[in-house]
Amino acid sequence: MRLGYFTMPLHPLHRNPTETLQEDRQAIILADELGFYDAFVGEHLTDQAENVTNSLLFLATLIPQTRQIKLGSGTSNLSHSHPTLLATHAAMFDHLAKGRFIFGISPGALASDAEALGILDEDRNRLFAEAIDVILAIWEGEAPYDIDLPGNRFKVSTAATAAFEIGRGIMLKPYQRPYPEIVGTVVAPFSKGVVAMGKRDFHPMSANFLLPHWLRSHWENYAEGKRAVGLAPDTADWRIARTIFVADDDGVARAYGKQDANSPYRYYYRQMLTKMKMSNRHVIFKKHKDEDDAAVTLDRLVDELVIAGTVEQVVEQILALRETAGDFGEIVYAGMDMVDPELARRSMELMATQVMPRVNAALGVGHAA
Repeated sequence: MRLGYFTMPLHPLHRNPTETLQEDRQAIILADELGFYDAFVGEHLTDQAENVTNSLLFLATLIPQTRQIKLGSGTSNLSHSHPTLLATHAAMFDHLAKGRFIFGISPGALASDAEALGILDEDRNRLFAEAIDVILAIWEGEAPYDIDLPGNRFKVSTAATAAFEIGRGIMLKPYQRPYPEIVGTVVAPFSKGVVAMGKRDFHPMSANFLLPHWLRSHWENYAEGKRAVGLAPDTADWRIARTIFVADDDGVARAYGKQDANSPYRYYYRQMLTKMKMSNRHVIFKKHKDEDDAAVTLDRLVDELVIAGTVEQVVEQILALRETAGDFGEIVYAGMDMVDPELARRSMELMATQVMPRVNAALGVGHAA
C-alpha cells in the first residue's frame, strides 16, 4: 500500500495567509523527504480558510524543492476555466516537473466560487464533463485542431491564425504521453461520477471526510465502469484519503487528534460539518441516508473520521479500515493546520517510517511509500 498526502488546506481565519502558505509548502517538502508517493493540494477562490487559489501555481513553487514526490492538483476545478487554459497550463507544469505530475480534477463544488465567476446557475458537472473531453482532445490531437464535439459548448481551433513555420497555433503536449495520470476526488456515496471515471480509466480518490461504510460503494461503481468498457479494475488505482494523527503517546493522540478545544482536527470537522450542511451534502456524515440530522454531531464525526493513536493503534485502525472498504492501493494522509508544528511533523514521520511498514507487513507486501 502506498502512502500519499492531501491537503485542502483548511486554516483558522485569524491566521496570516503568508505564514500558512509556507506551512503548507513545508509539509509537502517533509512528505517528500519521508518518501510519500504523491501530494495533492486543493484550491478554492473564495474561502478564507482554504487559501490556495490555484493548486498548479502553488505546486510549481515545490518542483525545485522536492526530489521524488509526485505533485497533484487536488483538484483543478474544471468549471472555473476554459479547457484550453487548463490543458496548456497542466501540460507546461508536467514539463516543469519532468513527469512528477498527477492531474487531479473535479467540477468545483464551492458555491461562492461559482457565484463569483457568474456560473452559480450553471450545471457545473456538465461543464466539468465538457471541459475534460476538450482537454483530452487537445492533448491527443494535432494543430490546427478542429474540436467541435457534439453538445459541447467549447469549440477549439487555431486554423484561422496558425503559422506553423514559426510555431504559432500549436499547443504544448504533456511531458507524460499521452497524458498524466488523471485522478478524480469522489465524495458522494454511490457516486455515478466514479462509474464514468472507470470508463475513462481515470483513478478515484475517496474523500477523507466520507464515513468508512460508504467507501466500498465507490469501488463497486468504479469497477462497474471499468468492466463496462472491457477493462479489468485494479485496486492499486484506488486512493482512500483519511484524517490521521500519530503520536508517541496515547494521551497526546487523543487530546490533539480529537478532544482538545484547539485541536486542528476538531476545527477541520467543525468547518466541514458547517459547510456540508449549508450545501445540503451532509449525507456523507450519516450512517444511512434517512438518519436524522440531529445524530450528526461534531463529536461523532471526530470519533469516526479521525484515525488517531500510537503507532500500533493507527496500524490497527488502518487494517480495520481495509476490512471495511476492501483492498485499495494508497492511503492518503490528510494535512491539517499545524497548531503544534512539532506534533504535526512527528505524526507524518511516524506515519511514514513506522505505521506504513507495519501495515504492509501485515498485508504481506513490502513497504511502499
